[in-house]
This record gives sequence, C-alpha cells and structure tokens, in this order.
Amino acid sequence: MGQAVAITNRDHSAEALRRIAARHKDAEVVRRLLALALVLEGVSRTEAARRNGMDRQTLCDWVHRYNAAGVAGLASRVAPGPTPRLDERQMAELEALVLEGPDPAADGVVRWRCADLRERVKRCFAVTVHERTIGKWLRRRKLTRLQPRPAHPRQDLAAQETFKQILPS
Repeated sequence: MGQAVAITNRDHSAEALRRIAARHKDAEVVRRLLALALVLEGVSRTEAARRNGMDRQTLCDWVHRYNAAGVAGLASRVAPGPTPRLDERQMAELEALVLEGPDPAADGVVRWRCADLRERVKRCFAVTVHERTIGKWLRRRKLTRLQPRPAHPRQDLAAQETFKQILPS
C-alpha cells in the first residue's frame, strides 16, 4: 500500500481553513476545505473523506491541487464545451439569410422553417445539424420564430384594393 500524500502547502492552519470555508460561497469548495482541515488535524484520510462525502482517492486528488495552487486550486473547473459547428462569419451569414428571407423561385419556399434552414446550412457549409439546433442558433441571435403571414409571390395588390372597394360595408 502506498503512502498517503502529505499536505505540503502550509499557508493555512486547520482553523484558518475552517474560517475560509465559513466565508466561502461555493459549497463544493467548502466541503474540500473542511476535509483538508480534518487531515491537517490528524484525522485519517479515509475518515476525513467519509465525513465530507467523498472517496479517499478524491481527497488525495484535492490534496495535490491544494499543494500546487492553494485555496484557489480547490475551485471547480468548467469544461469549455464542444467547439461550435459554425464559426462567427458563417453564423452572421446565416443570420443575414434569415433576415433577407427566401427567394420563392430559387428556394422553393415562401418562408423559412428550421427544416429548410437545416438543408440550406447543409448545402452552404457542409454541416449537418438537427432542426432544434437551428432553432437554438436563431434564438441565440435574438431572431424570433414569429413571422408575418407569408404573401404569395404573384399576388395582385391592385386587384385586392379593387375587391375591398366592391364589398358592401
């Protein structure tokens, strides 16, 4: 069995770690600080880990991070997430396409639906995504799905006005 990892960072005593924990807002960091305080007081690592709801190996990992970076090393790290499927230039191009609206002759539709935009993104950028992803992208760009009722491309406005005048009031 290997030796326990020692806490070599002696910047804070057990009592100082407890004071820091009392002022800290992140519950996960508080739990880690209290476990380290117990270890500094001489409680076994297994018992200190059990009291703070973690595994002994997890406590060992936090000891390594505390030794390397102090209290700041105990903060949780946030993963960067997946890389965007479209870069900013492509997203701006998609936004301009949506704002411009479809060309009924070329696109075969009178208004954009997520399914139509999905196919357009597939053709233009060689990226295949789900329709919901298109909707998320539009919401992120502050584009709403509410649209005016589509007008037929070959409507006759003069005939409509004439018809309105003929109707009895």
